[in-house]
Amino acid sequence: MSGLTGRRGIIRGGLALLILATCAFSASAVAAMKLDNAGLSTDERVATQRLLDDAQSRLPARMRELSGSEITVRWSSLDKQVHGHAGRAELLLNRGLLAPLVEGSDAARRAALTTVLHELAHFQDRADGISRDPRFLDLAGWQVRATRFNTRVAGRMRENRFVDRSPDAYELTRPSEYFAVNVEHYLLDPQYACRRPALHRYLEQRLGAVSNTPCANGLLYVDAGEGDGGALATIDPERVYAIDYLLAEGNAQPMSRWGHSMLRLVVCAPGRAPGPDCRLDLAHHRVLSFRAFVDDVQISSWSGLAGGYPSRLFVLPMEQVIDEYTKVELRGLRSVPLRLSQDEIAAVLERTAQLHWSYDGRYYFLGNNCAAETWKLLHDSVPRFAGQGIGSITPTGLLRRLENAGVADAAVLGDDAEALRLGYRFESQGAYFEQLYATAKTSLSLPYRTVTQWMDLSPEQRRPWIQRADLRASAALLLLEQAAQRRALSQVRDALKRRYLASSRDEGDAPDVVRRLLKQSAYLGRPSRLMDESRGYGIPQAGERAALQVRSATLRTDLQATRAELEQGAREWMGPQQRERMDGIVANSELLGTRLRTLHAEQGGLRLP
Repeated sequence: MSGLTGRRGIIRGGLALLILATCAFSASAVAAMKLDNAGLSTDERVATQRLLDDAQSRLPARMRELSGSEITVRWSSLDKQVHGHAGRAELLLNRGLLAPLVEGSDAARRAALTTVLHELAHFQDRADGISRDPRFLDLAGWQVRATRFNTRVAGRMRENRFVDRSPDAYELTRPSEYFAVNVEHYLLDPQYACRRPALHRYLEQRLGAVSNTPCANGLLYVDAGEGDGGALATIDPERVYAIDYLLAEGNAQPMSRWGHSMLRLVVCAPGRAPGPDCRLDLAHHRVLSFRAFVDDVQISSWSGLAGGYPSRLFVLPMEQVIDEYTKVELRGLRSVPLRLSQDEIAAVLERTAQLHWSYDGRYYFLGNNCAAETWKLLHDSVPRFAGQGIGSITPTGLLRRLENAGVADAAVLGDDAEALRLGYRFESQGAYFEQLYATAKTSLSLPYRTVTQWMDLSPEQRRPWIQRADLRASAALLLLEQAAQRRALSQVRDALKRRYLASSRDEGDAPDVVRRLLKQSAYLGRPSRLMDESRGYGIPQAGERAALQVRSATLRTDLQATRAELEQGAREWMGPQQRERMDGIVANSELLGTRLRTLHAEQGGLRLP
């Protein structure tokens, strides 16, 4: 909306709060409007009455119910930034709008109409207390804390963080203004039901129905996968068989000790009827994960504690998540089904779309971490979760409370072999690597107790043992060198990322390609930045999606090119020790490859482990 309909100002807001504190209104809705004609010409009276009649005709059933005293409408000399004010029993309109309204200005008519509806919404709110309703606060973005008591966020984190693609930034100042701004759009925009569907249903229940246009179904998102990163895609709720609580198990890292919370969307492959077999369609499953950046698994302790990272919702391929946790981080995954109806699954997807396109949170390890964000997504989507004391700020604690409340079905994990076969559990490759190491340790009498200790050695320290390995041990050690290489590359990437984050504060020396990659990756969790901020709000609709398709395709091309450039030039940006370590791993791998071929030929093709 234009500036005329926004920024209604501090003056009106302060007066409204004062009135709310000192005046009591009946439990019924908006009274009839009566124009104060004093000082108005005939043309001014006619234009104003036409305005009021137009506003009255747009009111839904609940707002049309009349009661007690009338609301007197008069033109007044308000501050130029204040278009209207709802008093005790009067509605004041800024006289600056009157002349252009009489002249037939469309902009003035629109501004005056939205102002009248906005102020009538304040009267309605005083009567019904809608902006204080916990369910309204959930939908509007004043979220609960992730604790047993589900109290609202207060203090320095009190602000509404659904800041992107807002129709009017004034709505974010306080819940009462959020309600009034959204009533404007609910009554005037036929696409409101598509842009803010959950709020539309809420207002329809509280105020009465209005006309709206048909909506495109599905969760619209920008894919954050390494292969399709930047691609615009949709998920049809009817193709989602289930939603699982996905827990990445903890490790020794301080910020990862309690695991990482995510949600897994079990999406059925095209042509498959929704049912248990959809769990086999891993290539189509998606993961909802709150992260600072798309490839962020470990984060720095201090920045996480101090809110130095944004908290944004990324939509990732399940197969990528499995690889990055089980193969690189060496952490297991547990996928626990949530007992949700199909309508509740659709509600979670709907809320996901709102978060994906509008939310820009801050990460706090002790207050607003991945578990808190995941819980709020579930809580705000499914009203029956409120008041059950499920919230938790630790991923393992949240899973335990979901299980205790009967929301999560942990019985699927009872049989380890069956859980692995059916995809409820994904083992860390660490166990496999320990088996490989055990083979080499037995053969070579290695003095190191664990595979982690082995991989922590420098490549040069491992080489003498490699040169003595037999066929089986050489095969096992080659796979471990490859794992060590993936681990080292992850550490290089993390170091480059930290250089970038440091450079954004103190002009460090991060390579330009790293800056570009992380800036481009940020769009994957904040896709609203791909769009013209001055147009549209909420979930993008048909008129915006064509341009978004073009820009997302450009982003995908740029990401692929930047990643390729980073891979090609990675050696140049490594530190001396990193470069030496990578070279040593490559040399070990080549040595093992040569040794394997020689030993295999000598021993007549013995089967390798």
